[in-house]
Amino acid sequence: MERAYDLVIRGGAVVDGSGRPAFDADVAVKEGRIAAVGMVSGAGREEIDARGQLVTPGFVDIHTHYDGQAAWDERMQPSSWHGVTTVVMGNCGVGFAPCRPEDHDRLIRLMEGVEDIPFPVLSQGLPWTWESYPDYLDRLAERRFDVDVGSQLPHAALRVFVMGERGANREPATEADIHAMAALAKRAAEAGAIGFATSRTLNHRTSDGQPTPTLTAGEDELTGIALGLAAAGRGVLQVVSDFADPEAEWAMLRRIVERSGRPLSFSLVQSPRAPLSYKVLLARLAEATAAGLPMRAQVASRPVGVLFGFELTMNPFSQHPAFQEIKALPLAGKVERLRDPAFRARLLHEESEAQRGFAGTQPRAWGNMFLLGDEPDYEPTPEMTVSAIATRTGRDPAEVALDHLLTNGGRGMLYLPFLNYADMSLDPAYEMLSHPDCVPGLSDGGAHVGMICDGSFPTTNLVHWTRDRTRGPKLPLEHMIAGQTRRTAETVGLLDRGLVAEGYRADLNVIDYDRLKLRAPEVAYDLPAGGRRLIQRADGYTATIVAGEVTYRDGQPTGALPGRLLRGSQSAPAAMAAE
Repeated sequence: MERAYDLVIRGGAVVDGSGRPAFDADVAVKEGRIAAVGMVSGAGREEIDARGQLVTPGFVDIHTHYDGQAAWDERMQPSSWHGVTTVVMGNCGVGFAPCRPEDHDRLIRLMEGVEDIPFPVLSQGLPWTWESYPDYLDRLAERRFDVDVGSQLPHAALRVFVMGERGANREPATEADIHAMAALAKRAAEAGAIGFATSRTLNHRTSDGQPTPTLTAGEDELTGIALGLAAAGRGVLQVVSDFADPEAEWAMLRRIVERSGRPLSFSLVQSPRAPLSYKVLLARLAEATAAGLPMRAQVASRPVGVLFGFELTMNPFSQHPAFQEIKALPLAGKVERLRDPAFRARLLHEESEAQRGFAGTQPRAWGNMFLLGDEPDYEPTPEMTVSAIATRTGRDPAEVALDHLLTNGGRGMLYLPFLNYADMSLDPAYEMLSHPDCVPGLSDGGAHVGMICDGSFPTTNLVHWTRDRTRGPKLPLEHMIAGQTRRTAETVGLLDRGLVAEGYRADLNVIDYDRLKLRAPEVAYDLPAGGRRLIQRADGYTATIVAGEVTYRDGQPTGALPGRLLRGSQSAPAAMAAE
């Protein structure tokens, strides 16, 4: 039989990314593109039986931090374990280009502080074979990946490159500084930047505690850079902000979009400090889009939360003098001491060393902390907190926490949600995910390697929101698939993907929906310099396909690396663009 196609996926329920209901069809692929959708008579060189399974576009994750990992690794895991076929990095204004040699350590310390990637990992892993941003893209273009990789120009690196110490110290940019940054932004967009990203949050600090260089950048500076993208005729804007004054901050972002015409997305979560402020921003966003402005919010599909454990960056006993005595021991050595009755009693009864900020208060916030089990529950009830368990069992909360941390050979983890969970409910996330101007984002894939493991968000989008949620309404499967594929792709100008339709990129998933589930996070020691990181796998992804090549089968890599650097926005297929 003549092999008319490179690949044919037979008989699956196609959820095509448009938002319309699923339909049964074959999907044929040729030369990296979808060649036919429907009843396909021609044979494929390779065929996949998808009967009883979903066929979806590959997921497009537009909020990752693989800027370092892409320089030393071929696999953008954990994202590629979760059906992701395209990632966009350079978010939150942090990254590694442009950068002068004397500023290497400065940018590493910023990434270490903001994204919890250890200094030795980055200092040994980064080859620094670039100085300009176009040079950085050229080095990435030489590499091969298991996903397509898009990069954004990071504001912190740009500011330090142009302004030096003044930029790092958050001094106001002069007119000459702004002109220089705008010119570099224009060249970055022309070289293939997906866009420009900045941070305006106090949560983003260097590893020595200094705020990010971009925290107080003025409207004139941000507008000038946006106009640099406008001069190139391409590129999106990405912003993370504390929105301490939601109305004033929003008004500024709107003015930047009005003046530059460039699309803008911003991170939106529910903060425990102002639990209703997200509603104000949703209302303003709806007004802006009704006026024709290209603005969207990136929202999280579960609580943004920290994991604590004896292998991780922090645990509830990190600041105890007794724990300080054993912190340098390997895990097995720690566990042996922690199980010694005398040592355990001393640890539980002594006070922790006084420390300011998150590390001083949150690791023992028992009333907001949960035991993370083998099947993680990301919408736990108040009755499941460490404090509630302690009350029911007549124990001290610290004892409950210690016992759980010692499970699984000392690999037990505690989960502390701190955003999107002010009322211990994901109803705010439901409201945001339902909003027509919001898209799923904020997975931070590649970052927070010792505290957060949210690169698995795309799987949560399906498992929790369309199938398993019990504490409130669910969302339609077609809605969530469209949100994670076509709508995220459109948000960053990647119009050639995100749909199962003829002419589009053959980035696809075959998913055993009934079997789809998240595994518990675990620790791997596979970063440069032997660095450790949190990873999380999933069951149920029968096949993930990038540019027509199967990259993963049942969660295992095939060896195919068809992913490439994306040079900026991508046009829709000619036939579709003409409609």
